[in-house]
Amino acid sequence: MVQTDSSSRFTVLLPIEQEGWHRTIVGLLEPQGVQTILAHSGREALDFIENTSLHAVVLDMQMPGLGGLQILKLMRELGKTIPVVLLAERLSNYLLREALSMRVFSVLSKPVDFNLLLDALARIIRRYHENRWPIEPRETKG
Repeated sequence: MVQTDSSSRFTVLLPIEQEGWHRTIVGLLEPQGVQTILAHSGREALDFIENTSLHAVVLDMQMPGLGGLQILKLMRELGKTIPVVLLAERLSNYLLREALSMRVFSVLSKPVDFNLLLDALARIIRRYHENRWPIEPRETKG
C-alpha cells in the first residue's frame, strides 16, 4: 500500500466494496486533491485508523473481519475521534441509535448515493476543518 504525505491533503479512508463503487469515489476525490486510502477489511481499516493521519473515515457495516460498529467501538476505546460516515444496507432504528450514541457523523444507506457521500465529506470539511483543506491532519474534539 502506498502512503503519501498526507500533511497537505485531506485524507479519507474508504472500504473496498465488492460492487466497485470505491473506484468511482476515488475517481471523484483524487482530482480534487483528496488522498484516499482503501481498506480491504475491518482489521485493515482499524490498523490505518491507529497508524495513519486521517481526516475522515468511511466504514461499512458489513466489512470483512470487523463490521462498522465494531470498528467504531474500538476507535472510541483508542480515543480516536475522527469523523465517521457509516454505510449500511438496512437502516434500522437500532442502528441509528447506536450510530448516534457513538457520535457517527453521518449514516448512509447502500447502494451509496455518490452525491450524499460527497456532501457528507464536504460537511466534515466545513465542521471539523473550518471550511478549508486541512494543512495538518488533526483529531477532532468529540
